[in-house]
Amino acid sequence: MKKSIFTFALTAFIIATVLVSCQDTSKKEEQARDNVEDARRDLDDAKKELSDARQAATAEEWKSFRASTDSTIRQNELQIAKMKANMKNKGKSIDAMYAKKIEELEQKNNNIKLQVQAYKNDTNSDWEAFKEEYNRDINELGTAMKNFTVDNK
Repeated sequence: MKKSIFTFALTAFIIATVLVSCQDTSKKEEQARDNVEDARRDLDDAKKELSDARQAATAEEWKSFRASTDSTIRQNELQIAKMKANMKNKGKSIDAMYAKKIEELEQKNNNIKLQVQAYKNDTNSDWEAFKEEYNRDINELGTAMKNFTVDNK
């Protein structure tokens, strides 16, 4: 009798486990569809956030930025011209390294000028990244021009 009760209990347990673990496939399918829909909503939210982050500069902000950029580039050009004039006026023999450094500074300034001219202020452009890169480049150029006559030897 004990053996038959034990067998019956074991059989009932196995049947209950199988029935509980086997969900209806329509429930699984519905759950998978819900997960896909949630993922799509999350993707749409992420795209919107990216779009907001990459907004183009307003027309007024771009005009102001462009004016200050042109002014800075002109100042750099004048400073480079003064360096070239000082090199000629002092009557020293022109050091090739000095002339090469002036040429490098002039090339960096021209590259920055071309970057600004090539930038298209639209929604596909990353305005903040462009400003950050421009400011970094212009600061490096300014530091190089200040340290131009410093000899580190």
